[in-house]
Amino acid sequence: MTSEQQRGARRVRRVRPVVMMATLAVVLLGAITGVSMLTPDAAAFTGLTGGSVTHKAAGPAKSVRRAQPSAGSATPSSPAVDPAGPATVAGPSSSSPVAQLPPLNSPSPTPTPSPSPSDTPPAPAPSGSPTQAAPSSPTPQDTDSRSAPTTQTAPPGPEANRVGALFSAPVGPGNHFCTASVVHSAARDLLLTAAHCVSGGASGVTFAPGYRDGKAPFGTWQVTKVFTTNGWSQNGDPDQDFAFLQLAPNSSGQQVEDVVGSENLGLNEPFTATVRLYGYPNATDEPIVCSNATTQQSAYQRRIDCPAYPNGTSGGPWISTATGNVIGVIGGYQQGGDTDDTSYSAYFDSTIGNLYYSATGS
Repeated sequence: MTSEQQRGARRVRRVRPVVMMATLAVVLLGAITGVSMLTPDAAAFTGLTGGSVTHKAAGPAKSVRRAQPSAGSATPSSPAVDPAGPATVAGPSSSSPVAQLPPLNSPSPTPTPSPSPSDTPPAPAPSGSPTQAAPSSPTPQDTDSRSAPTTQTAPPGPEANRVGALFSAPVGPGNHFCTASVVHSAARDLLLTAAHCVSGGASGVTFAPGYRDGKAPFGTWQVTKVFTTNGWSQNGDPDQDFAFLQLAPNSSGQQVEDVVGSENLGLNEPFTATVRLYGYPNATDEPIVCSNATTQQSAYQRRIDCPAYPNGTSGGPWISTATGNVIGVIGGYQQGGDTDDTSYSAYFDSTIGNLYYSATGS
């Protein structure tokens, strides 16, 4: 080996340890540098996949699973342990709070505007009671606090005995057609009824006061004359639907008022009067009675609501409970009413008063 070759071999041996030391130094330096770069904010790993490092989220706030805050709270709750394992890194410490972010795809919250100073807050509802709308005040109405009127068979008595049935055939069941009552007169022979009941005149009409169960307990009287107003006879005026009937003495020579008595005629009495309403329905052989207050139907018509007053009750008297006078008869508007539960009467004023004077001759 020449001297030149020996110098080269020594040079190589001297270089190799230097190269190795230099390489080792570089590796060591790189390792130290890598360790120094691992800060808490940069080391948010969730695990290793396929030998490479994968970041779970782009920022530290989303890298931690948190319980959702209560409504209106801006302070995040304590971090929970990720079930993925120990590779999960906790988020920022409480010394550096981070605002809680809403879950993905959640709707954006609608801000609630602050009330202006002029806004008046609503009054709070009572504690423990549900809030509800206050009931509206009831509309005042005219109500009748009395019990509903009832219609019943009229018991026998002085007043009922002065009311009777009109017959156009022999007195007996089913032959009566209207109702009439005895009113006082000097001749003691006068009846009051509805004009539409005697439009055919007096011929063949018989009166049986207190008629009951097919019998005439006080006898019968024959009608001899009918008195109506010109307004009724010429025009059928419902405001003048009333008539007086003159009777002949009975077979014993007695006038009807001498046997059963009579009622007085009442004129110009208030429309709002309480009366007893009598009548003989065609289908029965007993009188019925009902008591109720009357009202004003029109300028010359009274009205009363009493149930079950059908055909046959026309001409039945309205006897005032205050005065005892007859102040109406079933007739007038709709010839007494189109329904069985409402009846009408022409108002008794000077028109019927004048007719009464014509009938009595006084």
